[in-house]
Amino acid sequence: MTTDSRSLEEILSRPPLTRGEIVELLSLPDPAPLFQKADQVRKKFVGDAVYLRGLIEFSNYCKNDCLYCGIRRSNANAVRYRMTPEEIYRTARQAVQNGYKTVVLQSGEDWWFDADKIASIIRQIKELGAAVTLSLGEKTREEYACYRKAGADRYLLRIETTDKALYETLDPQMSWDNRVRCLEDLKELGYEVGSGSLVGLPGQTAESLAEDLLFFKSLPVDMAGIGPFIPHPDTPLAQEKAEGHFELALKMMAIMRLILPDINIPATTAMETLHPQGRLLALQCGANVIMPNVTAETFCRNYALYPGKAHSAPSAAAAWNESLAAIGRTVSDGYGFHGDYLKSRN
Repeated sequence: MTTDSRSLEEILSRPPLTRGEIVELLSLPDPAPLFQKADQVRKKFVGDAVYLRGLIEFSNYCKNDCLYCGIRRSNANAVRYRMTPEEIYRTARQAVQNGYKTVVLQSGEDWWFDADKIASIIRQIKELGAAVTLSLGEKTREEYACYRKAGADRYLLRIETTDKALYETLDPQMSWDNRVRCLEDLKELGYEVGSGSLVGLPGQTAESLAEDLLFFKSLPVDMAGIGPFIPHPDTPLAQEKAEGHFELALKMMAIMRLILPDINIPATTAMETLHPQGRLLALQCGANVIMPNVTAETFCRNYALYPGKAHSAPSAAAAWNESLAAIGRTVSDGYGFHGDYLKSRN
């Protein structure tokens, strides 16, 4: 059944959303009313300020072989790099000097960076006065505890899909159950936990996307990143298409805002790769976070999870003010922890 604007209002007036209602919303032929509602909820619960996180992609070595990922270990065409701890620290220091309140350390699952190396880097960055977010993949509980003790604040680990069979097909030699274990460990250790989905994967259904959203609610997450699947030419999924993935990802993101109204939701770089104004559009459909890449071009051009990744030269956080002003938004001067905006109003 196609949902019209009247039945959309009816659905949204009876929270919480059910699995079937989410599927209906994902099937909307005209999602504009959904996007408008998500933007209203965003404004009410997290305000107009946009949180900026400076992203450092410090290694594209990865032990995994995910079928959709350009830095998979079997990609012989990938130009591998690994920043030194000193280079990571200098990049983080420059980001903080440029006004970024949070530094995001992201890499493939690179065994060279053991827990002690990562902990040392975290401690140095914390001395700069920045919050630290990690996105390093699956680790042991002990490693997560080590990072947390060193001062890490947040951890991003996308589930990618809650369809277990699809997950283990696309991520060979990996375990969906272990992925969930990691997320549960992170919550128990006191991290702000981020997860998310890849939208448009071959074999993915609207029903499984609805399950993704309900999974994030049940955890619950503090941040959710929704990214459109973009086929990489050096992967087994090279011949898949990306048509329609941008709008579907926006729908997912908008529904996420309705389900978990006060969490942080990034306007992902992948959205801008598919649409020149992708991040600004996402900010008008429920998002409230941007993660500008502050990694030097010599490195980040080879962190090619997908082709054509949007990238601009590292710049000061304040440089975003002009583009955000065009949509009535501003750069936040806070750290953007989950619930900060609501706490500030009480």
